[in-house]
Amino acid sequence: MIADFPVLLDACVLANFGVCDLLLRLAEEPRMFSPRWSEFILEEVRRTHLERLKPPWPQAIANSWQASVRAAFPEANVRDFESLVSILTNAPKDRHVLAAAIKGNASLLVTFNLRDFPAESLVAWGVNAVHPQDYLLTLYSMNPALVSMRLSDIARQRNREVQDILLHLGKSVPSFASRVLEDVGMG
Repeated sequence: MIADFPVLLDACVLANFGVCDLLLRLAEEPRMFSPRWSEFILEEVRRTHLERLKPPWPQAIANSWQASVRAAFPEANVRDFESLVSILTNAPKDRHVLAAAIKGNASLLVTFNLRDFPAESLVAWGVNAVHPQDYLLTLYSMNPALVSMRLSDIARQRNREVQDILLHLGKSVPSFASRVLEDVGMG
């Protein structure tokens, strides 16, 4: 399955390493969606990695992450959306996110901060905001084998068990982690 469905990933999703890792692996060939973001979003992720996480990431790791996502998904970067920001009505600090979704033709915006994207601010633009947990559950329902394979890839790369990866993901996306654990007989 190769899907070119554009989905805007907010900085809060990209800065959550476990959720981001799984989502971006699901965006690799054969991809389930095509990720979108902007330079503003990536800069917000950089600030989070370097200043807000406890402990903060070392600069070399933050730089490596930035270089890796840019190289892996060069088509993801949305540009020339700034003129839309002033006419949007969602939370002011996140208007650039909605503007990037609109300009990037993403009808879906994945964010932990749903309160900043009320439906009445999105409907005119044909955009829906969804929590990463709900989006992962949707992707899992569409292709459980591929999602499970990507989880196995993560576990293998980290030299851990899939159950450990899911338990860690459960801190951010508990219903998704529980559903997969239950389906594989570990829940």
